[in-house]
Amino acid sequence: MMYPVVCREEEAGGGFFGWSAVASVLDVEVLEVGLGEMRDVIKVDELFEGLLAAVGGAIYSQGFGCSCQHLNGEFSMAVVQANSLLEDQCQIESGSLSLLDSGPYGTFVGVYDGHGGPETSRYINDHLFQHLKGFTSEQQSMSVDVIRKAFQATEDVAVGSCCLVGVICGGTLYIANLGDSRAVLGRIVKATGDVVAIQLSEEHNASQESVRQEMRSLHPEDPHIVVLKHNVWRVKGLIQISRSIGDVYLKKAEFNREPLYVKFRLREPLKRPILSAEPSISVLELQPNDQFLIFASDGLWEHLKNEEAVDIVQNHPRNGSARRLVKAALQEAAKKREMRYSDLKKIDRGVRRHFHDDITVIVVFLDSNLVSRASSVRGPTASIRGDGVNLPAKSLAPCATPMDLGAT
Repeated sequence: MMYPVVCREEEAGGGFFGWSAVASVLDVEVLEVGLGEMRDVIKVDELFEGLLAAVGGAIYSQGFGCSCQHLNGEFSMAVVQANSLLEDQCQIESGSLSLLDSGPYGTFVGVYDGHGGPETSRYINDHLFQHLKGFTSEQQSMSVDVIRKAFQATEDVAVGSCCLVGVICGGTLYIANLGDSRAVLGRIVKATGDVVAIQLSEEHNASQESVRQEMRSLHPEDPHIVVLKHNVWRVKGLIQISRSIGDVYLKKAEFNREPLYVKFRLREPLKRPILSAEPSISVLELQPNDQFLIFASDGLWEHLKNEEAVDIVQNHPRNGSARRLVKAALQEAAKKREMRYSDLKKIDRGVRRHFHDDITVIVVFLDSNLVSRASSVRGPTASIRGDGVNLPAKSLAPCATPMDLGAT
């Protein structure tokens, strides 16, 4: 089985490996190469130490334990599968953020946590960034309006997904979110040298009192707009999140009827959308003491606090940062169930969902010298997507990695 990886680097100063060499070592399928040539791939400090690796057969990764270059620094990426079908998708795009050669240039990060199947998260992975590039081309700049339009253009899909996006362009960071994935910034406090965790994304989960209040204020006529069901707050007793891409059965009346399963149909006619597709968007001017960003689906944050995640990244080498966070979350999940981590790794996907969710993590390191560059400055381009490869239960990833991961 070949792992789909899209990678490209057109200009970088040294540390090159040919596409054919990387493909043979990592057993990956090259989907795109700069200028059609078999040359110049991701610049790394080590040869993708564990780029595609497995933990108990359940983890695969593009950028696993590597020191991969994006336009504003380096990044690390990892995914663990718990569902029978992996519902998480992710991508990192570095280079032009428009369809024009003139840019602007920057880095795009996306984490898409699907529910009810992987269809919508895959659709977002295929279309959202392309929509963003189109709207950026029209306005010839990056903006909140561009991001909002890209979300709107990706909205009309049946099944649902959370959607977390980060865009770094010209020293400015844009964070856009629907659902309960999360972006956290690690920032050094100059006075003490400590690194603090700053949550950048606003979450839309009915477990939060503020979200329940928002839903009640938007639907004052409905006493059952949020319901506590089996000790979990849910919108209409059906879904935990209040904003998403897709989930049209809770947005359009024509989809809340047959052939929709009875358990998802509302008793009363749907007069107006219950869920929203309006992302929460924040804008931050990055500072020289901003060290890294952690983008992750809620599967990570169910088991790790913001401060714990930031400490793990800060206190270890950059290589393998995302993998390290995933492992810490799995260890905590095992601890909560009073079982050994080694035993958790043996559980088949599907059954494993009772112990933890799919987890996607992207750690983006920020080089202040690169971040401060103008958005018109070209740099190395990279396009990597975690497209979701489903392996047989308890199988290991089919590639041999340069480093022995042992019992990680």
